[in-house]
Amino acid sequence: MAKIDFLFKTLIEKKGSDLHLEQGQKPKLRINGKLADVEAPVLTGEEMTSILSEIASPQDWEHFESYGDIDFAYIYGTEARFRVNYFRHFYGLGAVMRIIPSQIKTIEELELPPKVTDFCKFRSGLVVVTGPTGSGKSTTLASLINHINANQSKKIVTIEEPVEFMHTNKKSIISHREVGLDTESFANGLRAAVKSDADIILVGEMRDRETIELALNAAEMGILVFGTLHTNSATKTIDRIIDAFAANRKNQIRTILSNTLKAIIAQQLLPSSDKTRRYAAHEILVRTQALPAIIQAGETVRLTSEIQVNKQLGMQLMDDSLMELVRANKVTREEAYMKAIDKSKFSDTPAY
Repeated sequence: MAKIDFLFKTLIEKKGSDLHLEQGQKPKLRINGKLADVEAPVLTGEEMTSILSEIASPQDWEHFESYGDIDFAYIYGTEARFRVNYFRHFYGLGAVMRIIPSQIKTIEELELPPKVTDFCKFRSGLVVVTGPTGSGKSTTLASLINHINANQSKKIVTIEEPVEFMHTNKKSIISHREVGLDTESFANGLRAAVKSDADIILVGEMRDRETIELALNAAEMGILVFGTLHTNSATKTIDRIIDAFAANRKNQIRTILSNTLKAIIAQQLLPSSDKTRRYAAHEILVRTQALPAIIQAGETVRLTSEIQVNKQLGMQLMDDSLMELVRANKVTREEAYMKAIDKSKFSDTPAY
């Protein structure tokens, strides 16, 4: 039994999401979005070295000692897996372990907008799930892949760093590839996936220009590509993709994106009014006849009105989703205000 297992057990029992360890601090748990101390001694450098080296492979520990950071997955018995990040900071060593539930939740259990089920039926194109770190992007993607796996016969390749949710083959064949272990980079993994007769590719993070371009090319070739970005709205997502390229490439990329983009799901997590759980707010953009022209013209400011006038297609703005949570007394007006894009809507909103 590893020394850290007691802390993992505590995190699971308290229904937390993350374990934070930093030299010179007590261990901390993130529960419903808030950090709380664990009743344990302050972590010394010697203790941190002992705890962290015990659950890392010799190769990962050697990499960490050489470069000062590492990402990998750790399996805690049959109860859970953890996405682990080690790092160095001013006062010594640190680590964050995020729990990956062993059971993949369905679209319904996650209370995702019903429209996202349709995204699983696309034959090709690009679907982007966006949001800040810790907003549940990986969980949402896992539920979509799980839905496809249960209902369709597809060849699915996931490229992640590290691999998080493990899918067992149902109707589909799923190949998990871990960056740094099974492939050198997201870009290399994408190149190989395109050649592997994949119907669907999940890109854990479209973090650089090369990966974004390869994802767009795969979508253009007729593959359904799911990817993530760290943005909080449909408008910023499209702008982020275009801005990854040099000025002389932007028009070309706008054309490719206008031909391939099928949908964007932007999401944020908010603590519930009673602080017992968290609720997700979503912005949903779906391809319409007007969308390609908006992208090609670089007029993403028009997307807000495009979403508003197409609510019957299942689209919704982030602020409207936040408002629904406030009206249902699921989250407080103050929490919604903090996450809102147009904050004026919430500063004058009466309590319900």
